[in-house]
Amino acid sequence: EVQLVESGGGLVQAGGSLRLSCAASGFTWEHYIIGWFRQAPGKEREGVSCFSSSDKSTHYADSVKGRFTISRDNAKNTVYLQMNSLKPEDTAVYYCAVGDAKYYSGSYSLDRPYEYDYWGQGTQVTVSS
Repeated sequence: EVQLVESGGGLVQAGGSLRLSCAASGFTWEHYIIGWFRQAPGKEREGVSCFSSSDKSTHYADSVKGRFTISRDNAKNTVYLQMNSLKPEDTAVYYCAVGDAKYYSGSYSLDRPYEYDYWGQGTQVTVSS
């Protein structure tokens, strides 16, 4: 059974930082893609960042470039999203998702949630002004 468990969300002031974690287990693909998505109330789900284990490439939405960093710890089977210089518009529920890397489409994977087969439960990030 594939499981994705996010943690690390919370309330932070604008300009602050948070690190989200996504502990992943149970999938057997040789290579995989991990994506971070977010959804704010009344808005569509937005791809934030993605990573492919096959070519080690990473991609970021323009809105978070230079502020967010995706990374992984293979020993802990955990993927992180380091979020710095947070803004009120970053407020959303953040989800991690995993899929088979054979469907990876580079930066387009940020816009293609259907490339991901499993999703976590989400973690709330609230940035106050």
